[in-house]
Amino acid sequence: MNTIDLYGADWCPDCQRAKAYLKEHQIDFKFIDVDLDKEATAKVEAINKGKRIIPTVIVNEKPYTNPDNATLANLLGINKQGVIKLYGADWCPDCQRAKTYLQNNEINFQYIEVDKNKWAADLVEQTNNGKRIIPTVFINETSYTNPDNSILKEVLDIGKEAEKTVFDTIIVGAGAAGLTASIYIQRDRFNSLILEKKNIGGNAFLTEKIENYPGFTNISGPELMTKMSEQAKTYGAKIETGVAVNKISKKRNEFVLETNMGEYVSKSVVLALGSTYRLLGIPNEADLIGGGVHFCATCDGAFYRDREIIVIGGGNSALEEGIFLSGFCKKVSIVNRSKTFSASETYIDKLPSIKNIETYMNKESVAFLKDENGNFKGLQIKDNETGEVEELHADGSFIFIGLIPNTQNVKDFIDLDPRGFIKTTALGETSVKGVFAAGDCREGAIAQVAAATGEGVLASYGVRHYFK
Repeated sequence: MNTIDLYGADWCPDCQRAKAYLKEHQIDFKFIDVDLDKEATAKVEAINKGKRIIPTVIVNEKPYTNPDNATLANLLGINKQGVIKLYGADWCPDCQRAKTYLQNNEINFQYIEVDKNKWAADLVEQTNNGKRIIPTVFINETSYTNPDNSILKEVLDIGKEAEKTVFDTIIVGAGAAGLTASIYIQRDRFNSLILEKKNIGGNAFLTEKIENYPGFTNISGPELMTKMSEQAKTYGAKIETGVAVNKISKKRNEFVLETNMGEYVSKSVVLALGSTYRLLGIPNEADLIGGGVHFCATCDGAFYRDREIIVIGGGNSALEEGIFLSGFCKKVSIVNRSKTFSASETYIDKLPSIKNIETYMNKESVAFLKDENGNFKGLQIKDNETGEVEELHADGSFIFIGLIPNTQNVKDFIDLDPRGFIKTTALGETSVKGVFAAGDCREGAIAQVAAATGEGVLASYGVRHYFK
Protein backbone atom coordinates (compact mmCIF):
# COMPACT_ATOMS: atom_id res chain seq x y z
CA MET A 1 0.00 0.00 0.00
CA ASN A 2 0.97 3.67 -0.32
CA THR A 3 2.68 4.33 3.04
CA ILE A 4 3.29 7.70 4.66
CA ASP A 5 4.99 7.73 8.07
CA LEU A 6 5.39 10.97 10.01
CA TYR A 7 7.99 10.84 12.78
CA GLY A 8 7.47 13.68 15.25
CA ALA A 9 6.32 14.80 18.68
CA ASP A 10 3.23 16.48 20.06
CA TRP A 11 5.21 19.50 21.29
CA CYS A 12 6.76 20.18 17.86
CA PRO A 13 5.06 23.09 16.00
CA ASP A 14 6.22 21.88 12.55
CA CYS A 15 4.94 18.40 13.34
CA GLN A 16 1.55 19.88 14.20
CA ARG A 17 1.62 21.92 10.99
CA ALA A 18 2.44 18.87 8.83
CA LYS A 19 -0.19 16.72 10.56
CA ALA A 20 -2.86 19.39 10.12
CA TYR A 21 -2.01 19.82 6.44
CA LEU A 22 -2.21 16.09 5.74
CA LYS A 23 -5.50 15.78 7.61
CA GLU A 24 -6.93 18.81 5.80
CA HIS A 25 -6.35 17.10 2.47
CA GLN A 26 -7.48 13.67 3.73
CA ILE A 27 -4.06 12.07 3.27
CA ASP A 28 -3.72 8.84 5.27
CA PHE A 29 -0.55 8.71 7.36
CA LYS A 30 0.89 7.01 10.41
CA PHE A 31 2.19 9.24 13.21
CA ILE A 32 5.13 7.85 15.20
CA ASP A 33 5.95 9.76 18.39
CA VAL A 34 9.74 9.81 18.81
CA ASP A 35 9.34 10.65 22.51
CA LEU A 36 7.62 7.33 23.11
CA ASP A 37 9.59 5.10 20.73
CA LYS A 38 13.38 4.75 21.11
CA GLU A 39 13.65 2.89 17.82
CA ALA A 40 11.87 5.75 16.08
CA THR A 41 14.33 8.23 17.60
CA ALA A 42 17.27 6.13 16.40
CA LYS A 43 15.76 5.93 12.89
CA VAL A 44 15.33 9.72 12.72
CA GLU A 45 18.93 10.21 13.85
CA ALA A 46 20.20 7.71 11.29
CA ILE A 47 18.30 9.46 8.50
CA ASN A 48 19.54 12.91 9.53
CA LYS A 49 23.19 12.00 10.17
CA GLY A 50 22.93 11.97 13.95
CA LYS A 51 20.57 14.94 14.27
CA ARG A 52 17.11 14.63 15.81
CA ILE A 53 15.19 16.64 13.24
CA ILE A 54 11.40 16.41 13.23
CA PRO A 55 9.13 16.09 11.51
CA THR A 56 10.80 13.48 9.33
CA VAL A 57 8.33 12.16 6.78
CA ILE A 58 8.87 8.86 4.96
CA VAL A 59 6.90 8.34 1.76
CA ASN A 60 7.16 4.79 0.41
CA GLU A 61 10.48 4.30 2.26
CA LYS A 62 12.01 7.58 1.04
CA PRO A 63 12.69 10.15 3.80
CA TYR A 64 12.13 13.92 3.77
CA THR A 65 13.36 16.14 6.59
CA ASN A 66 10.95 18.79 7.90
CA PRO A 67 9.15 19.29 4.56
CA ASP A 68 7.10 22.47 4.31
CA ASN A 69 3.52 22.35 3.01
CA ALA A 70 4.58 23.17 -0.54
CA THR A 71 6.98 20.22 -0.50
CA LEU A 72 4.28 17.94 0.91
CA ALA A 73 1.91 19.10 -1.82
CA ASN A 74 4.50 18.32 -4.47
CA LEU A 75 5.38 14.92 -2.99
CA LEU A 76 1.82 13.76 -2.44
CA GLY A 77 0.07 15.37 -5.40
CA ILE A 78 -2.06 17.85 -3.50
CA ASN A 79 -3.76 20.42 -5.74
CA LYS A 80 -6.86 22.59 -5.71
CA GLN A 81 -8.35 20.03 -8.14
CA GLY A 82 -7.67 17.17 -5.72
CA VAL A 83 -4.99 14.62 -4.90
CA ILE A 84 -3.22 13.22 -7.97
CA LYS A 85 -1.25 9.95 -8.05
CA LEU A 86 0.54 8.76 -11.18
CA TYR A 87 1.42 5.06 -11.27
CA GLY A 88 4.12 4.44 -13.87
CA ALA A 89 7.71 3.51 -14.63
CA ASP A 90 10.77 5.43 -15.75
CA TRP A 91 11.08 3.37 -18.95
CA CYS A 92 7.48 4.10 -20.00
CA PRO A 93 7.25 6.79 -22.74
CA ASP A 94 3.61 7.67 -21.99
CA CYS A 95 4.46 8.02 -18.30
CA GLN A 96 7.18 10.50 -19.23
CA ARG A 97 4.74 12.36 -21.47
CA ALA A 98 2.10 12.61 -18.72
CA LYS A 99 4.68 13.62 -16.10
CA THR A 100 6.09 16.32 -18.37
CA TYR A 101 2.63 17.73 -19.12
CA LEU A 102 1.69 17.90 -15.44
CA GLN A 103 5.03 19.47 -14.52
CA ASN A 104 4.83 22.03 -17.32
CA ASN A 105 1.43 23.09 -16.03
CA GLU A 106 2.58 23.21 -12.39
CA ILE A 107 0.32 20.34 -11.32
CA ASN A 108 1.53 18.44 -8.25
CA PHE A 109 1.41 14.65 -8.41
CA GLN A 110 2.72 11.73 -6.42
CA TYR A 111 4.75 9.49 -8.71
CA ILE A 112 4.66 5.82 -7.70
CA GLU A 113 6.85 3.36 -9.60
CA VAL A 114 5.20 0.02 -10.32
CA ASP A 115 8.60 -1.65 -10.81
CA LYS A 116 9.64 -0.89 -7.25
CA ASN A 117 6.32 -1.38 -5.46
CA LYS A 118 4.51 -4.67 -5.98
CA TRP A 119 1.39 -3.29 -4.34
CA ALA A 120 1.34 -0.55 -6.97
CA ALA A 121 1.65 -3.06 -9.83
CA ASP A 122 -1.19 -5.09 -8.27
CA LEU A 123 -3.34 -1.96 -7.98
CA VAL A 124 -2.73 -1.09 -11.64
CA GLU A 125 -3.76 -4.60 -12.74
CA GLN A 126 -6.82 -4.56 -10.49
CA THR A 127 -7.86 -1.13 -11.81
CA ASN A 128 -7.43 -2.18 -15.45
CA ASN A 129 -9.15 -5.59 -15.34
CA GLY A 130 -5.94 -7.57 -15.09
CA LYS A 131 -3.99 -5.56 -17.66
CA ARG A 132 -0.67 -3.91 -16.82
CA ILE A 133 -1.38 -0.52 -18.38
CA ILE A 134 0.61 2.55 -17.37
CA PRO A 135 0.41 5.37 -16.73
CA THR A 136 -2.66 4.93 -14.56
CA VAL A 137 -3.58 8.26 -13.00
CA PHE A 138 -5.82 8.69 -9.96
CA ILE A 139 -7.44 12.07 -9.36
CA ASN A 140 -8.89 11.68 -5.88
CA GLU A 141 -10.50 8.24 -6.22
CA THR A 142 -11.22 8.35 -9.96
CA SER A 143 -8.81 6.43 -12.21
CA TYR A 144 -7.77 7.33 -15.75
CA THR A 145 -5.95 4.70 -17.82
CA ASN A 146 -3.16 6.17 -19.95
CA PRO A 147 -4.93 9.54 -20.32
CA ASP A 148 -3.63 11.70 -23.15
CA ASN A 149 -2.83 15.35 -22.50
CA SER A 150 -6.22 16.53 -23.74
CA ILE A 151 -7.97 14.39 -21.11
CA LEU A 152 -5.65 15.64 -18.37
CA LYS A 153 -6.30 19.19 -19.55
CA GLU A 154 -10.05 18.68 -19.37
CA VAL A 155 -10.35 16.86 -16.05
CA LEU A 156 -7.84 19.17 -14.33
CA ASP A 157 -9.24 22.32 -15.93
CA ILE A 158 -5.85 23.38 -17.21
CA GLY A 159 -6.25 26.68 -19.06
CA LYS A 160 -3.17 26.50 -21.28
CA GLU A 161 -4.09 27.06 -24.92
CA ALA A 162 -2.19 26.01 -28.02
CA GLU A 163 0.35 28.53 -29.25
CA LYS A 164 -1.00 31.08 -31.73
CA THR A 165 2.46 31.90 -33.09
CA VAL A 166 2.88 31.41 -36.83
CA PHE A 167 5.93 29.16 -37.09
CA ASP A 168 8.21 28.94 -40.09
CA THR A 169 8.00 25.14 -39.85
CA ILE A 170 6.00 22.71 -37.79
CA ILE A 171 7.48 19.24 -37.66
CA VAL A 172 4.98 16.50 -36.86
CA GLY A 173 6.84 13.74 -35.05
CA ALA A 174 9.78 13.79 -32.64
CA GLY A 175 11.58 10.67 -33.82
CA ALA A 176 15.06 10.62 -35.33
CA ALA A 177 13.86 12.16 -38.63
CA GLY A 178 11.88 14.96 -37.00
CA LEU A 179 14.56 15.85 -34.47
CA THR A 180 17.26 15.96 -37.14
CA ALA A 181 15.11 18.11 -39.42
CA SER A 182 14.59 20.50 -36.53
CA ILE A 183 18.32 20.75 -35.78
CA TYR A 184 19.08 21.78 -39.36
CA ILE A 185 16.04 24.04 -39.70
CA GLN A 186 16.94 25.92 -36.52
CA ARG A 187 20.53 26.29 -37.70
CA ASP A 188 19.12 27.96 -40.83
CA ARG A 189 17.44 30.50 -38.49
CA PHE A 190 13.92 29.29 -39.17
CA ASN A 191 11.57 29.11 -36.19
CA SER A 192 10.41 25.52 -35.73
CA LEU A 193 8.01 23.65 -33.47
CA ILE A 194 7.88 19.88 -33.04
CA LEU A 195 4.51 18.31 -32.22
CA GLU A 196 4.67 14.75 -30.90
CA LYS A 197 1.61 12.74 -29.91
CA LYS A 198 3.53 10.29 -27.72
CA ASN A 199 7.17 10.21 -26.69
CA ILE A 200 10.24 12.03 -27.90
CA GLY A 201 12.37 9.60 -29.90
CA GLY A 202 9.60 7.57 -31.54
CA ASN A 203 10.19 3.85 -32.00
CA ALA A 204 13.93 4.29 -31.57
CA PHE A 205 13.33 5.43 -27.98
CA LEU A 206 11.82 1.99 -27.32
CA THR A 207 14.91 0.12 -28.53
CA GLU A 208 17.10 -1.26 -25.77
CA LYS A 209 20.32 -1.34 -27.78
CA ILE A 210 21.46 0.26 -31.05
CA GLU A 211 24.67 -1.14 -32.49
CA ASN A 212 24.65 0.23 -36.04
CA TYR A 213 24.43 4.00 -35.60
CA PRO A 214 27.63 5.68 -36.81
CA GLY A 215 29.84 6.88 -33.97
CA PHE A 216 28.41 4.49 -31.38
CA THR A 217 29.25 0.80 -31.26
CA ASN A 218 26.63 0.39 -28.55
CA ILE A 219 24.10 2.94 -27.31
CA SER A 220 20.58 2.63 -25.96
CA GLY A 221 17.69 4.08 -27.90
CA PRO A 222 16.61 6.39 -25.06
CA GLU A 223 20.14 7.75 -24.66
CA LEU A 224 20.59 8.46 -28.38
CA MET A 225 17.18 10.07 -28.74
CA THR A 226 17.71 12.17 -25.62
CA LYS A 227 20.98 13.47 -27.07
CA MET A 228 19.18 14.39 -30.32
CA SER A 229 16.34 16.19 -28.53
CA GLU A 230 18.79 18.10 -26.33
CA GLN A 231 20.70 19.18 -29.42
CA ALA A 232 17.51 20.36 -31.11
CA LYS A 233 16.56 22.37 -28.02
CA THR A 234 20.07 23.84 -27.88
CA TYR A 235 19.45 25.41 -31.29
CA GLY A 236 16.11 26.79 -30.12
CA ALA A 237 13.60 24.15 -31.20
CA LYS A 238 10.42 23.88 -29.17
CA ILE A 239 8.96 20.41 -28.54
CA GLU A 240 5.43 19.72 -27.32
CA THR A 241 4.46 16.14 -26.48
CA GLY A 242 0.97 14.69 -26.16
CA VAL A 243 -0.22 16.71 -29.16
CA ALA A 244 -1.96 14.60 -31.82
CA VAL A 245 -2.44 16.21 -35.24
CA ASN A 246 -5.88 15.24 -36.52
CA LYS A 247 -6.07 17.29 -39.70
CA ILE A 248 -3.93 19.60 -41.84
CA SER A 249 -5.32 22.17 -44.25
CA LYS A 250 -3.83 24.99 -46.30
CA LYS A 251 -5.32 28.48 -46.06
CA ARG A 252 -3.73 31.01 -48.37
CA ASN A 253 0.00 30.60 -47.79
CA GLU A 254 -0.25 29.07 -44.32
CA PHE A 255 -0.96 25.61 -42.96
CA VAL A 256 -3.43 25.05 -40.14
CA LEU A 257 -2.86 21.97 -37.99
CA GLU A 258 -5.90 20.91 -35.99
CA THR A 259 -4.88 18.96 -32.89
CA ASN A 260 -6.31 17.60 -29.68
CA MET A 261 -4.75 20.65 -27.99
CA GLY A 262 -6.04 23.34 -30.35
CA GLU A 263 -4.89 24.85 -33.65
CA TYR A 264 -1.31 25.53 -34.70
CA VAL A 265 -0.25 27.59 -37.73
CA SER A 266 2.92 27.40 -39.83
CA LYS A 267 4.35 28.43 -43.18
CA SER A 268 5.65 24.91 -43.95
CA VAL A 269 5.27 21.40 -42.58
CA VAL A 270 7.58 18.41 -42.22
CA LEU A 271 5.74 15.11 -41.72
CA ALA A 272 7.94 12.75 -39.70
CA LEU A 273 4.97 10.67 -38.62
CA GLY A 274 6.77 7.40 -38.07
CA SER A 275 4.99 4.08 -37.88
CA THR A 276 3.18 1.73 -35.53
CA TYR A 277 3.45 -1.97 -34.90
CA ARG A 278 1.66 -4.35 -37.23
CA LEU A 279 -0.88 -6.75 -35.69
CA LEU A 280 -1.22 -10.46 -36.42
CA GLY A 281 -5.00 -10.26 -36.80
CA ILE A 282 -5.64 -13.54 -34.97
CA PRO A 283 -8.30 -14.44 -32.35
CA ASN A 284 -7.95 -12.94 -28.85
CA GLU A 285 -5.19 -10.54 -29.95
CA ALA A 286 -7.17 -7.32 -29.43
CA ASP A 287 -8.55 -8.46 -26.06
CA LEU A 288 -5.10 -9.28 -24.68
CA ILE A 289 -3.14 -6.21 -25.83
CA GLY A 290 -1.57 -4.79 -22.68
CA GLY A 291 -2.47 -7.93 -20.73
CA GLY A 292 -0.14 -10.53 -22.24
CA VAL A 293 0.30 -9.24 -25.79
CA HIS A 294 2.93 -6.52 -26.22
CA PHE A 295 4.96 -4.77 -28.92
CA CYS A 296 7.81 -3.16 -26.98
CA ALA A 297 10.31 -5.19 -24.99
CA THR A 298 11.84 -2.07 -23.43
CA CYS A 299 8.41 -0.89 -22.26
CA ASP A 300 6.87 -4.11 -20.98
CA GLY A 301 9.70 -6.62 -20.67
CA ALA A 302 10.28 -5.83 -17.00
CA PHE A 303 6.86 -7.31 -16.15
CA TYR A 304 8.17 -10.73 -17.21
CA ARG A 305 11.36 -11.02 -15.20
CA ASP A 306 12.02 -14.72 -14.42
CA ARG A 307 8.96 -15.73 -16.43
CA GLU A 308 8.42 -17.38 -19.82
CA ILE A 309 7.54 -15.36 -22.92
CA ILE A 310 6.93 -15.83 -26.66
CA VAL A 311 8.43 -13.62 -29.37
CA ILE A 312 6.68 -13.64 -32.77
CA GLY A 313 8.66 -12.64 -35.86
CA GLY A 314 11.85 -13.40 -37.73
CA GLY A 315 13.41 -10.05 -38.63
CA ASN A 316 15.99 -7.86 -36.93
CA SER A 317 13.54 -6.48 -34.37
CA ALA A 318 12.29 -9.91 -33.32
CA LEU A 319 15.74 -11.35 -32.78
CA GLU A 320 17.21 -8.20 -31.25
CA GLU A 321 14.38 -7.88 -28.73
CA GLY A 322 14.27 -11.65 -28.14
CA ILE A 323 17.95 -11.63 -27.23
CA PHE A 324 17.37 -8.64 -24.96
CA LEU A 325 14.46 -10.40 -23.20
CA SER A 326 16.51 -13.57 -22.72
CA GLY A 327 18.74 -11.57 -20.38
CA PHE A 328 16.12 -11.58 -17.63
CA CYS A 329 13.28 -13.89 -18.72
CA LYS A 330 13.33 -17.54 -17.73
CA LYS A 331 12.65 -18.72 -21.29
CA VAL A 332 12.10 -17.09 -24.69
CA SER A 333 10.32 -18.98 -27.49
CA ILE A 334 10.76 -17.37 -30.91
CA VAL A 335 8.03 -18.25 -33.44
CA ASN A 336 8.83 -17.56 -37.11
CA ARG A 337 6.40 -18.32 -39.94
CA SER A 338 9.24 -18.89 -42.43
CA LYS A 339 11.86 -21.62 -42.66
CA THR A 340 14.66 -19.11 -42.22
CA PHE A 341 15.12 -15.84 -40.38
CA SER A 342 15.16 -12.61 -42.38
CA ALA A 343 17.29 -10.92 -39.73
CA SER A 344 20.94 -10.05 -40.28
CA GLU A 345 23.56 -12.71 -39.64
CA THR A 346 24.80 -10.74 -36.62
CA TYR A 347 21.67 -11.64 -34.69
CA ILE A 348 21.25 -15.15 -36.12
CA ASP A 349 24.79 -16.10 -35.12
CA LYS A 350 24.10 -15.16 -31.49
CA LEU A 351 21.12 -17.51 -31.04
CA PRO A 352 22.92 -20.88 -30.60
CA SER A 353 24.90 -19.58 -27.63
CA ILE A 354 21.81 -18.42 -25.70
CA LYS A 355 20.52 -21.43 -23.80
CA ASN A 356 17.13 -20.06 -22.75
CA ILE A 357 16.01 -19.25 -26.31
CA GLU A 358 14.07 -21.89 -28.27
CA THR A 359 13.07 -21.37 -31.90
CA TYR A 360 9.96 -22.58 -33.73
CA MET A 361 10.55 -22.28 -37.47
CA ASN A 362 7.97 -22.44 -40.28
CA LYS A 363 5.16 -22.09 -37.72
CA GLU A 364 2.08 -19.93 -38.26
CA SER A 365 0.50 -18.10 -35.30
CA VAL A 366 -3.14 -19.24 -35.20
CA ALA A 367 -4.65 -17.77 -32.03
CA PHE A 368 -3.74 -16.44 -28.62
CA LEU A 369 -4.95 -18.58 -25.75
CA LYS A 370 -6.82 -17.52 -22.62
CA ASP A 371 -7.21 -19.31 -19.32
CA GLU A 372 -10.53 -19.80 -17.52
CA ASN A 373 -10.30 -16.26 -16.13
CA GLY A 374 -9.73 -14.66 -19.51
CA ASN A 375 -6.04 -14.01 -18.90
CA PHE A 376 -3.19 -14.72 -21.32
CA LYS A 377 -2.23 -18.38 -21.44
CA GLY A 378 -0.14 -18.84 -24.58
CA LEU A 379 -0.17 -19.15 -28.36
CA GLN A 380 -1.59 -21.77 -30.71
CA ILE A 381 0.71 -22.42 -33.67
CA LYS A 382 0.46 -24.53 -36.82
CA ASP A 383 3.27 -26.20 -38.73
CA ASN A 384 3.13 -24.88 -42.31
CA GLU A 385 4.30 -28.22 -43.78
CA THR A 386 2.47 -30.85 -41.74
CA GLY A 387 -0.51 -28.79 -40.58
CA GLU A 388 0.10 -30.05 -37.05
CA VAL A 389 -1.28 -27.71 -34.37
CA GLU A 390 0.28 -27.26 -30.94
CA GLU A 391 0.05 -24.95 -27.97
CA LEU A 392 2.89 -22.93 -26.50
CA HIS A 393 2.13 -21.93 -22.93
CA ALA A 394 3.79 -18.79 -21.55
CA ASP A 395 3.25 -15.77 -19.31
CA GLY A 396 3.28 -13.19 -22.11
CA SER A 397 4.14 -12.49 -25.74
CA PHE A 398 5.80 -9.84 -27.90
CA ILE A 399 4.95 -9.25 -31.58
CA PHE A 400 7.58 -7.95 -34.03
CA ILE A 401 6.24 -8.42 -37.57
CA GLY A 402 6.72 -5.03 -39.16
CA LEU A 403 5.36 -1.51 -39.14
CA ILE A 404 2.44 0.48 -40.57
CA PRO A 405 2.92 4.18 -41.49
CA ASN A 406 1.06 6.68 -39.29
CA THR A 407 -0.52 8.50 -42.22
CA GLN A 408 -4.24 7.92 -41.69
CA ASN A 409 -4.93 11.54 -40.74
CA VAL A 410 -3.23 12.98 -43.85
CA LYS A 411 -4.57 10.56 -46.49
CA ASP A 412 -7.03 13.18 -47.77
CA PHE A 413 -4.41 15.94 -47.77
CA ILE A 414 -1.42 14.48 -49.62
CA ASP A 415 -0.79 11.58 -52.01
CA LEU A 416 -0.04 8.17 -50.52
CA ASP A 417 1.01 4.93 -52.16
CA PRO A 418 -1.27 1.83 -51.97
CA ARG A 419 0.33 0.78 -48.65
CA GLY A 420 -0.25 4.17 -47.04
CA PHE A 421 3.29 5.58 -47.31
CA ILE A 422 3.75 9.20 -48.37
CA LYS A 423 4.83 9.74 -51.96
CA THR A 424 7.75 12.15 -52.28
CA THR A 425 10.09 13.61 -54.87
CA ALA A 426 13.52 15.19 -54.34
CA LEU A 427 14.25 16.67 -50.89
CA GLY A 428 11.21 14.92 -49.43
CA GLU A 429 8.67 17.08 -51.27
CA THR A 430 5.09 15.77 -51.13
CA SER A 431 2.20 16.43 -53.52
CA VAL A 432 1.40 19.63 -51.58
CA LYS A 433 3.85 22.49 -52.03
CA GLY A 434 5.39 23.45 -48.68
CA VAL A 435 4.84 20.03 -47.11
CA PHE A 436 7.73 17.56 -46.79
CA ALA A 437 8.05 14.01 -45.46
CA ALA A 438 10.89 12.13 -43.78
CA GLY A 439 11.46 8.84 -42.00
CA ASP A 440 9.44 5.64 -41.73
CA CYS A 441 6.24 7.21 -43.09
CA ARG A 442 7.82 8.00 -46.47
CA GLU A 443 7.59 5.69 -49.50
CA GLY A 444 10.86 3.80 -49.94
CA ALA A 445 12.22 4.69 -46.51
CA ILE A 446 14.65 2.38 -44.75
CA ALA A 447 13.49 1.72 -41.18
CA GLN A 448 16.83 2.48 -39.53
CA VAL A 449 17.80 5.36 -37.24
CA ALA A 450 20.78 6.36 -39.38
CA ALA A 451 18.58 6.49 -42.50
CA ALA A 452 15.94 8.53 -40.66
CA THR A 453 18.48 11.17 -39.65
CA GLY A 454 19.60 11.47 -43.29
CA GLU A 455 16.01 11.96 -44.40
CA GLY A 456 15.58 14.65 -41.76
CA VAL A 457 18.52 16.51 -43.30
CA LEU A 458 16.99 16.20 -46.79
CA ALA A 459 13.64 17.54 -45.57
CA SER A 460 15.38 20.50 -43.94
CA TYR A 461 17.02 21.33 -47.26
CA GLY A 462 13.60 21.09 -48.86
CA VAL A 463 12.29 23.66 -46.37
CA ARG A 464 15.25 25.94 -47.09
CA HIS A 465 14.67 25.68 -50.84
CA TYR A 466 10.94 26.34 -50.37
CA PHE A 467 11.53 29.60 -48.53
CA LYS A 468 14.09 30.75 -51.07
